[in-house]
Amino acid sequence: MNFNKLSQILFIGLALYISSCSTSKQVQALKPLPDYSSTEVIYEKQLSFINMPVEIAVKDLQTQSNKYLKGLIYEDNSLDEDNLMMKVYKPSNIVISEQNGKILMDLPLKIIGKVKYGVQSFGIDLTDVKDFYLNGTVRLSTTVGLKDWKLVTATTIQNVQWKETPTVTIAGKAIPITYLINPALSVFKPTLAKLVDDAIAQSLDIKPYVLDALESFSQPTKVNDEYETWFSMQPVEIYATKATVANQKITVNMGLKTYLETAIGRKPSIVFDRNAIVLKSVDKMPDQFNANVAAFASYSYASAVVTKNFAGQRFESGSRSVTVNKVDLWGKDGRMIVALNLSGSVNGDFYLTGIPAYDTATKEIYLDQVDFVLDSKNKLLKVGNWLAHGLILKKMSDACRFSIASQLADGQKTMAGYLNNYQPIKGVKVNGTLTGITPNKVILTPNAIVAMVVATGKVAVTIDGTE
Repeated sequence: MNFNKLSQILFIGLALYISSCSTSKQVQALKPLPDYSSTEVIYEKQLSFINMPVEIAVKDLQTQSNKYLKGLIYEDNSLDEDNLMMKVYKPSNIVISEQNGKILMDLPLKIIGKVKYGVQSFGIDLTDVKDFYLNGTVRLSTTVGLKDWKLVTATTIQNVQWKETPTVTIAGKAIPITYLINPALSVFKPTLAKLVDDAIAQSLDIKPYVLDALESFSQPTKVNDEYETWFSMQPVEIYATKATVANQKITVNMGLKTYLETAIGRKPSIVFDRNAIVLKSVDKMPDQFNANVAAFASYSYASAVVTKNFAGQRFESGSRSVTVNKVDLWGKDGRMIVALNLSGSVNGDFYLTGIPAYDTATKEIYLDQVDFVLDSKNKLLKVGNWLAHGLILKKMSDACRFSIASQLADGQKTMAGYLNNYQPIKGVKVNGTLTGITPNKVILTPNAIVAMVVATGKVAVTIDGTE
């Protein structure tokens, strides 16, 4: 073999060697399959205290009292002891008003009775019984409290205004008997006051109104059809401080201790037990409201954003470099899998894994504790550790983030809709404000990446006790 031919062979061999050294490595790592078995159904609970004043308008108190207290309200069929027997009727409606924190009632009365008058002495009966008729109005004053779910009133009679002086007719003459009637009525006054108190207690038992409202709230409400998301409430107990009277209404200051639950994947099976709700008296009402707000980001949305983050970037180490062409995301065992299609010094699909977390400042989902999946790392290490470790891996993990600001705003908007004069049933209104958002956790579901954040604020459920 001559020298020229040998030189040609050596040159071709060297060219092939250099070419083989510079050719990109084609590597295919094992793909981790999605697995959401641990998060098929998500239940997130937050303990909350909801201010729940029960309001009863004085005019409605008047309506209810007139329904309960009507017609014949008292009857005494004996002349013994007080020389009076009478039937007491309410001929027209009670008029009720509020003044300086007290309830004032004007109760019209019609009394048909008999009066025994005269003397009995030395076995001689000089008494007589006469019929009498009275028309008047009793002014009552009432203070209001709360006991065992019922309004408790303490009523006293201030005075009695007769339309005409009580009289009987004797020998054709009208004889005033005020001196007989007034002492007898002083005995009757406590009885009349108790009649009024009993009427108010029976006609204004707030327990059914409150429990009906709570039962309505406890029904799970679907707040997102696409991701099968439900919001529900599990009442625990009810607090009460006191009842106040002002501005022509009675307000029973109550509060609700409850769990607010967000469920994803299935309708919650909450059973409302009316008999399990306990009413407790407290001096001060807690009012901290906490609720989970779910922000949903689809995997396709997140993949598109992360792919855009990688666009135009080359990850270099010396003379070697790779470009990320496409990104796919999914979940496996509570961790995020990031599929990277690489080209350059290494070609193929490789897989990162990390724990999804929420960045409060930027309202972004990012990955913590990022590393290549074991099979991907092993294959890359055979090529060289320049890609599997160090600065390039850190830069790649920094690009694996996406904003959920708009999704979070949608979640807050949905929640706010239930806090702006929301009326689940007639006579019940919900109003409140959200004052803060704090991160809770990020959960991977088959359909979306879910960021759970805790919304705090103050909420009041106003119950009109007469609806």
